[in-house]
Amino acid sequence: MNQEGENRLGNICCAPGTILELDQDQHRQKVRQAYAAVAQADSSGNSCGVSSGCCGVSDEQAINSLISTRLGYSSEDMGSVPQGSDMGLGCGNPKAIAALNLGEVVVDLGAGGGFDCFLAAPEVGESGRVIGVDMTPDMVSKARSNASRGGYTNVEFRLGEIEHLPLANGVADVIISNCVINLSPDKSQVFREAYRVLKPGGRLAISDVVATVELPEEIRNDDQLVAGCMGNASLIEDLHADMSNAGFQDIRIDPKEESREFIRDWAPGRGVEAYLVSAIIEAVKPPEAAS
Repeated sequence: MNQEGENRLGNICCAPGTILELDQDQHRQKVRQAYAAVAQADSSGNSCGVSSGCCGVSDEQAINSLISTRLGYSSEDMGSVPQGSDMGLGCGNPKAIAALNLGEVVVDLGAGGGFDCFLAAPEVGESGRVIGVDMTPDMVSKARSNASRGGYTNVEFRLGEIEHLPLANGVADVIISNCVINLSPDKSQVFREAYRVLKPGGRLAISDVVATVELPEEIRNDDQLVAGCMGNASLIEDLHADMSNAGFQDIRIDPKEESREFIRDWAPGRGVEAYLVSAIIEAVKPPEAAS
């Protein structure tokens, strides 16, 4: 594989295939394997395959910090969490739009090493709770280790799929997520689950990648680009429909044109930035909805 074919997950994914030919469990397994390799590489202080900066994993914390700065995190954010929790993965800063309050319960879909959970923890305080969910055992182990080292008493991590959340009905005030929902083979089910676990009046605060025009088959069918949160991106109108059909109201999808610059760097030479942007995605579960 040449340098142009290397995206932010390096060469850790499977050979190119057609996602439409895969069943959902096979799709999840490919993604799980990719992010297990990211977690393992970061935990051992190595790169994830090709170069020291690939997939946001580096033996130099400064590289991950530079990536996160481009995504909207401050130096204070990065300095306040345990080393190793900022893995440079994501496409925005969901906490910046979540408007968290003391005592709230926050659920992070695809928590990774725990970065966004640890940033949310002081905002909800000891009377609140932050629950990170991730389907990759290596990531959950890494996040739990980071939480232990950081002394967080109001944060926990659970192993589970975001299409089948390990949470009861109506427990969350806020759901956050950072460039993870695109990894799901069934985004409609993700939003139905998010709706289920939110309290009436609860809200979504998500950063993810969206497609501004229909993706070419060579992008949509590339396993690396799928695992890199690009190949499975939804058109904005389709994403809005999924959220509306799940029951959400006050839906806002705000594309960030400036994000094309860093998206280009995720897959150099592939031209993905012509089709994709990062977006802020917000919505509310109606206050009168049954929990």
